[in-house]
Amino acid sequence: MKIRSGGSDDIPLILGMLDGAVEWLVARGRTGQWGTEPWSARPKAVARVGEIVAQGEPWIAEIDGEPAGTLTLTPHPTPYVAAVDEPEVYVHLLVTDRRFAGRGVGAALLEHALAEARRKEISLVRVDCYAGDDGRLVAYYRSQGFELVKYFTANTDWPGALLAQRV
Repeated sequence: MKIRSGGSDDIPLILGMLDGAVEWLVARGRTGQWGTEPWSARPKAVARVGEIVAQGEPWIAEIDGEPAGTLTLTPHPTPYVAAVDEPEVYVHLLVTDRRFAGRGVGAALLEHALAEARRKEISLVRVDCYAGDDGRLVAYYRSQGFELVKYFTANTDWPGALLAQRV
């Protein structure tokens, strides 16, 4: 697996992976996380992805030259999470192309995020995720070494969790 730096040219690729994740979640009746409509069909979602990519550092994981997953790192959290009084690396838009599920793509991207934090001499990496349904995402991040900071509700009805890891 290779992890390469991305850019604004990768926005369609990122949106495609997010669309694939929505399709996969909907097929399993799990609509609470991202709804039922593809990201690319929602102008506000497309604009938000563009903002995150423009403000941060997108990374693309590739397996045999094929895009397999992505995340974008920024120095600040999403708007519904409070900032902290120290430098941080914040993980946004972590998603794996479902064709590569089970191949450690997400874990490799998270390890890359930790390595980037170390390289920048930043000791805090945070991420938030959907905390509804069976809590599977929270458990996943905990299995990757993140500790639960708190649960919260965003936009009046989206159950979230904030997690952090020191490096």
